[in-house]
Amino acid sequence: MGAMETTKGRLPRYRLLTGIDDSVFCERVSEALDLGYELHGGPALTWNGTTGYVAQAVIWRQDGPTPES
Repeated sequence: MGAMETTKGRLPRYRLLTGIDDSVFCERVSEALDLGYELHGGPALTWNGTTGYVAQAVIWRQDGPTPES
């Protein structure tokens, strides 16, 4: 597949997961790891005074296609 071709129906090789810093976000990251993604760097966290927001990049390093979405 060329660099500009689509990966219809498949998750991207690079994903930036974002959300409120809660158990739901942790479950999303855990799910990506269970699918075979690897963490890419550490998480980023910001705080607006009442709520924490977090971001975590994951990448697909395996040979072959990414999982279906």
